[in-house]
Amino acid sequence: MDENKIMGLIESILFVSGESVSLRKMADFFDMDKSEIEELMEKLVESFNSRRGGLQIIKMNDRYQLATRPEYGDYIDRYFGIDKKQSLSQAMLETLSIIAYKQPITRIDIESIRGVKCEYTLGVLNDRGLIKEVGKMDAPGKPILYGTTDTFLKVFGLTSLDDLPPLTE
Repeated sequence: MDENKIMGLIESILFVSGESVSLRKMADFFDMDKSEIEELMEKLVESFNSRRGGLQIIKMNDRYQLATRPEYGDYIDRYFGIDKKQSLSQAMLETLSIIAYKQPITRIDIESIRGVKCEYTLGVLNDRGLIKEVGKMDAPGKPILYGTTDTFLKVFGLTSLDDLPPLTE
């Protein structure tokens, strides 16, 4: 199969999926090396970026997703009658930042850093898909360990956690 046809199929898969698709799954499907698929993905991303249409392909770790360009967000919201964006409170942003930089981390550790309870905040962040349970600590009571999700990366425009700005002392 030629390169253009594979890229067209990848674009179709991303469109129909509606979610991020892993490089590994695409490599397995096309019976190609992961590095070959990654090279084709970079060409496809560049193609979308050069034509500056309404869609883009975003990368989150080793996953790709078809998405609308952020500069069209307000227009899309207005078209679909979305009056206001869901914003994150200061407490939610603080908690999310702690999780992003310290993951995996327990609720107790987050609370000791912030100095306040955060059960409600963790519930909201989990409901919005920004954090998830990534395991349980091997300690009495088996406390839940939290980490960020691909949705977190997408919402904050990050490719991976390595894109987070460095912490200052």
